[in-house]
This record gives sequence, structure tokens and C-alpha cells, in this order.
Amino acid sequence: MTSDYAIIALLLATGIGIGAILLIAAWVFRVGGLLWRAKGKRSIRRSTYECGIEPVGTAWVQIRVSFYLIAILFVIFDVETVFLYPWAVAYRQLGLFAFVEMLIFVAILLFGLAYAWRKGALEWK
Repeated sequence: MTSDYAIIALLLATGIGIGAILLIAAWVFRVGGLLWRAKGKRSIRRSTYECGIEPVGTAWVQIRVSFYLIAILFVIFDVETVFLYPWAVAYRQLGLFAFVEMLIFVAILLFGLAYAWRKGALEWK
């Protein structure tokens, strides 16, 4: 019985020790700058690095909202598939109530798709 508690105490001490070592190492190498430290504040160190290509313009680029809308719609209909598949597998055991419930679920999703389509969220301009 005590050996179980000893193993838990050993794991806890190991976890705390590794955490402390990582915090100290982060302070020594980054914050304290004892071993590696950049000398001076050159503008090249503050520039954006993109795969070895010299940056052109600013790093602030506006992306159209339609990309986010399409991604959100994809996630919504992907979740629909996650809920629809187990229902289809266990359809025979669930009965009529589950069938009506799934029809309501699919109708709500189809209503959402029709709404997004009518508002033009699926148009790729």
C-alpha cells in the first residue's frame, strides 16, 4: 500500500522538478540573457521572416471575411456528419423517436444552409 503512494510521490516530485528546471532554463537563456544575448537593436531583427524571402510591404494584411464564413460553414456541416454517422449505424435499435429527432436536426441544418446561400455567404468572389 505504501509503495503505491511512494510511486505517486516520486512522479509528483519528478514533475515539479522538471517544471522547475525548465523555468530556470528559460530564465537563464531568455530573460536573464546570461549565455546568449543579441547585442544592439538592429532593424533586421525586428523584420518579418517568411521562408528566406525578403518581406515586401507590411505584415498587416486584411483577409476577406468570406474565407472565415466558408470555414465556419465547413465546420458546421462536418459536425453534422459526426452526429449523423452513429445515428445511421444504430438506426434499427433507436426507433421512430430518434428518426423524427434526426429529421428535425437535418431540417435545421438545411435551413441554415439555405439561409447562408440566400445571403451569398457561399459565393466565391
